[in-house]
Amino acid sequence: MHHLRFRQVHLDFHTSPDIPGIGEKFDRKEWQERLKKAHVDSITCFSACHHGWSYHPTKVGAMHPHLKFNLLREQMDAAKEIDVKVPVYVTAGLNYRISQLHPEWNEYSHEGKGPEPLTGGFIKLCFNTPYLDYLCSLIEETVELFPDANGIFLDIINQGQCCCNHCMKGMLESGLDPEKEADRIAFARKVLENYYVRTTAAARKFNPDMPVFHNSGHVTVGDTEILKHFSHLELESLPTGGWGYDHYPMSAAYCRNLGLDFLGMTGKFHTTWGEFGGIKHPNALRYECAAMLANGSKCSVGDQLHPDGELDESTYELIGKAYAEVEQKEAWCDNVESLAEIAILASSAVNCKRESPSDVGAGRLLLEAHIPFDVIDSGMEFGRYKFLLLPDDIRLDDALKAKLELFAAQGGKLILSAGSGLAAGSDAFALSLPFTDAGWSPYSPDYIEAAPGFAPEFAKTPFVMYLPSRRIKVRDAESLGKVFDPYFNRSFRHFCSHQHAPYRTEPSGFDAGAMSGNVLYFAHPVFTIYRAFGMVYLQEFVLKAIRRFIGAERQVESNLPTTARVTLFEQPAEQRAVLHLLYANTVNRGGPGIAIPNSPFRESRPIEVVEELLPLRDVGVSVKLGRPVRSVRLVPQGTELPYREKEGRISFTVPELLCHQMVEFAYR
Repeated sequence: MHHLRFRQVHLDFHTSPDIPGIGEKFDRKEWQERLKKAHVDSITCFSACHHGWSYHPTKVGAMHPHLKFNLLREQMDAAKEIDVKVPVYVTAGLNYRISQLHPEWNEYSHEGKGPEPLTGGFIKLCFNTPYLDYLCSLIEETVELFPDANGIFLDIINQGQCCCNHCMKGMLESGLDPEKEADRIAFARKVLENYYVRTTAAARKFNPDMPVFHNSGHVTVGDTEILKHFSHLELESLPTGGWGYDHYPMSAAYCRNLGLDFLGMTGKFHTTWGEFGGIKHPNALRYECAAMLANGSKCSVGDQLHPDGELDESTYELIGKAYAEVEQKEAWCDNVESLAEIAILASSAVNCKRESPSDVGAGRLLLEAHIPFDVIDSGMEFGRYKFLLLPDDIRLDDALKAKLELFAAQGGKLILSAGSGLAAGSDAFALSLPFTDAGWSPYSPDYIEAAPGFAPEFAKTPFVMYLPSRRIKVRDAESLGKVFDPYFNRSFRHFCSHQHAPYRTEPSGFDAGAMSGNVLYFAHPVFTIYRAFGMVYLQEFVLKAIRRFIGAERQVESNLPTTARVTLFEQPAEQRAVLHLLYANTVNRGGPGIAIPNSPFRESRPIEVVEELLPLRDVGVSVKLGRPVRSVRLVPQGTELPYREKEGRISFTVPELLCHQMVEFAYR
């Protein structure tokens, strides 16, 4: 397995041919000093950019018209002299120069839509055209010219439902119908598979061990077949770029089970990629890098080099504040294994979606409950977990049904909701569950009056649920509460007030959910609803049920607020476990509706930011490790903590949590 360093910079350099003086301010000593002060140990530099220009002499491509020397070689030599690795970037899916020279190589939709000639922006190229031959030649030249590169980073790796002449011909020759979307998708997948084979071979033409990464934003859950073409993973997740601060924990929770080393990729930008002069608060980057460590990964910070070739002083001071802390913590963050005992079986993988609202909602609820978890697909091993959570809409084919039944027979416990557990192609449940089912409710929304023990502290009367439920009645189980129907659904025939009708005064006779010894079921799509609306009363209702269901098996208990995050890892070689406690108060700044000239975003939008890092004091924590320990320490500080060990639980108090604190448990 390719082993990554912890402190990488991804140095974008997409540079217009209309800008002069390319690289003229590059200074070897200044470059080295800024990298050293920023504690950077790896930096991705550019061979060829989205504009289509190379930053070194080339026979295949074209060197930037205003570059007078081999900039990539100078950058690489300067970095390697101070023991900084240099992966090399080659644009793949976008190449503006080539798209203008060969418009017949561009992607075209089935409606015939291609580039918009009056819009300034890059143009997606089709991998089923001779462009792929050109790209492979460009990659081969790069690895021949720079055999000391520490990897090849290929960007914008996707293939749309292209209907260019080459794809139309290819579909017909393959017996596919271009008029059918399923056939267009199937052919695009075939084209993409060919891309992976050829470009990976090109990158490894002179060195079979050359690391290769193909970037398409982040890994699609369940799409593991392509991973044989990857040496490692880089998970793009810029919180301020629209991803938000809960996106990365979900991506990492899946990727740490794939057997590849991986890093998180955030940015120094206030918004997202391509922003000159935008810079986030240093505390935000400290938190983002800490979150990468806390989720079992290495770190990468995106930057964009000014065309003059000089690293921005403010940016590398910013990065240095975060990376100085990362450097101190690395020993407790390398070669880690998740100790999570609950896994989310991703709806996105089963339903072939890039992202599923139910997965996001489930992840957010577990994060807010401080319950360590992994994300898995249906091909992964279930038996290593005690609990599986199937959010909202996972229908079961015969293979998945058999796998879940085996998991349950071996003592595993299931958390299901709404349509999860229904048989594929049927409206009946495939599993034996502790309730009778009468199908989907005709009402939306309806209401829940939670049973004692599950009711939110401030909502003991019926509260609204915004999406339809299954009509269930518990059998040999505990009811989570009663469902109350509205008087009617809103329509032109009858409506009440500004939104939906109130609840009837008598319960419907159906239950809000069921809990037995090995099954917890919510009748509503609670995870999708939480993703959409974020109701605190729903959070309390769901988490009270999950906590009761997990019971004494709960791994971590604390007095942390819901905005804190907790993960638990093991370093088997060091005979220790490491608990990560993470906290920052994120706030939304900005807002929608302000026109932005000369921007692809067109108008402003809210941005989630971190500014102040507020300390939490006297954090009480209890951890169930299942094995005795000989010491509990704050690391990297080395401070011993007094602790109590009883019935397999280790209890202690962290005097202060500021941003990120690791706690080491050394085994006996």
